Amino acid sequence: MKPIDIFKALSNETRLQILEWLKEPEKHFTSQEMRDFQDVGVCVTQFHEKLNVTQSTASQHLSILYRAGLVTIKRHGKWTYYKRNEEAFNQLKEIIEHEI
Repeated sequence: MKPIDIFKALSNETRLQILEWLKEPEKHFTSQEMRDFQDVGVCVTQFHEKLNVTQSTASQHLSILYRAGLVTIKRHGKWTYYKRNEEAFNQLKEIIEHEI
């Protein structure tokens, strides 16, 4: 977890919006067939629909968040699901408090 990668990922309004939605996914997304938000996360399809962008663009934003360690990925068949990595946010808090 490199701070510079995290801050780069957080420097985009769309990615900040994604993280906000993932904080309380049940408030921001429609229910998923046979999947629980808290268990598996949110399907990439839901992001591209909510953001009104192509699936490729949504996937690029999510990939940046994943590489920064801010989200986790679970794959079920052909579907990819994303969740916030709360441990990364705790580590980021520590970095800000003690190193910056």
